[in-house]
Amino acid sequence: MTQDLRLAVAAEMERARARTALLTDAVDDPDLVQQHSPLMSPLVWDLAHVANQEELWLVRDVGGREPVRRDIDELYDAFKHPRGDRPALPLLGPAEARAYVGQVRDKALDVLDRVRLDERPLVADGFAFGMIIQHEQQHDETMLATHQLRAGAPVLDADPPPAARLGVSGEVLIPGGPFTMGTDTEAWALDNERPAHTVDVPAFLIDAAPVTNLRYAEFIADGGYDDPRWWSGPGWAHRQAAGLTAPMHWRRDGDGWAYTRFGRTERIVADEPVVHVCYFEAEAFAAWAGRRLPSEAEWEKAARFDPANGRSRRYPWGDDPPEPRHANLGQRHLSPAPVGAYPDGASPLGVHQLIGDVWEWTGSGFDGYPGFAVFPYAEYSQVFFGGDYKVLRGGSFGTDAAACRGTFRNWDHPVRRQIFSGFRCARDAGPGAC
Repeated sequence: MTQDLRLAVAAEMERARARTALLTDAVDDPDLVQQHSPLMSPLVWDLAHVANQEELWLVRDVGGREPVRRDIDELYDAFKHPRGDRPALPLLGPAEARAYVGQVRDKALDVLDRVRLDERPLVADGFAFGMIIQHEQQHDETMLATHQLRAGAPVLDADPPPAARLGVSGEVLIPGGPFTMGTDTEAWALDNERPAHTVDVPAFLIDAAPVTNLRYAEFIADGGYDDPRWWSGPGWAHRQAAGLTAPMHWRRDGDGWAYTRFGRTERIVADEPVVHVCYFEAEAFAAWAGRRLPSEAEWEKAARFDPANGRSRRYPWGDDPPEPRHANLGQRHLSPAPVGAYPDGASPLGVHQLIGDVWEWTGSGFDGYPGFAVFPYAEYSQVFFGGDYKVLRGGSFGTDAAACRGTFRNWDHPVRRQIFSGFRCARDAGPGAC
C-alpha cells in the first residue's frame, strides 16, 4: 500500500469513527444501554460491536496481534444473539465500551502503518480496512435508524436538505440490450457485488424520481390500504396482521398527514420521497398505479448504463466519488431531499436521485451472481441467499458514500420499514420500444 493510500484509509477510518461518536455521545448512558425497539440493538451494543469486528479482522487477522478482549467475542457475534436478546447480555457498559473502542483503534492504526499489503487478497488495495470502514458506516446508519425509533427530546441536528432545483416527473425509457452488472474493478466492493457479468435487459420505463409523499398520500386517500386487489397474498396478510394504514411514523393531522422524525413532528413535505415503507407497501402502491417495482438488474442499468458508449459507470453521474452536489448521503441532512434537488447526480438518460435519499425496494430476491465466490467470509452474504429477502438499492440520506455505489446491494425482509426505505416504479416498455 502506498503512503497516499494509507493516509486515505486512515482518514476514512477516522471519519467513520467521528460519526459513531456523534451518534453515541448524543445520548446519556441510560439511553445508550436502553433498547428503543425490539428490532434494534441497544446503541452500546453497536458501539462495541464495530470495535470487535475491527479487532477480529484488522488487529488479529491482518496484524497477527494478540487479542484485546477475546472474552467478549461471543457477546458481539451478531449471528449468536438476535437483537431482541441483546439487552439481557452482560454487555460492556458505556465507559468500558468506549475504552475498548479506543484500544482497538490504536492497535488497528499501528497495523495500518506496519503491515505489508501485497501478500494476499484480503489486504490488497486495503480491502480489509475498506471492509471494516464500510461495516462501521453501515452500523452508523443502523444507529441512526435507532435514533429515529427512540422516544424523547431531539438530540440530533443537521441542516435541511436543498430545495428542488428543477421539476422532475414522469418516466424514462431505458433501452433494451445487454449491460455489465456488478464489478470486478471496484477495490472495496463486497463479495455479493462480484463478479461483473453481462445481463440482457429488455426495454423498460422507470420513474424519473422516487415516489413522493404526495403521490403516496393519494394511494392512501384512494383506499389503497383497504383494497386487497393491490396487495400480494403475503402482503395483504401482513397488512392485516400488522394493522398497516400509512407509512411508519405518519399520523393524521387535520386534513393531511404529519410525521415524527428524530423527535420532531411536522407536516409531511409533499415533494420528498416517501420513506419508511416496507416492500409489501411499495408493491401494493405499484399495482395500484398500474406499474411494478423494477428488478434489481433494471435498477442497476438505469443507474449505471451510459448509452453513449455502452459502458457501466460507477455512479449515475460518472466515475467520480459522490460530492454534496450529487446526492443526499452521509447524514448531512436528516431527511430525504425534495425531488429535483440533485440534477448534477442524474443519470445520462435523466433518472434522478438513484443514489441517496431513500433505499429503493426492487422486485428481486437476494442471491449470488453467476460465478459468485465467498470472500472473505460466508456470513457477510451467502448465508442470506435464497430466503425471503428483497434487494434494496441506492442508499439513503443516512448511508455514507463509503458504503454506497452503483453496484452496492442491500437486502432485508419484506416486512421491514424501520429502515430508510422508499421506492420508484417501473413497467415494461412494450412493442416498438428501442
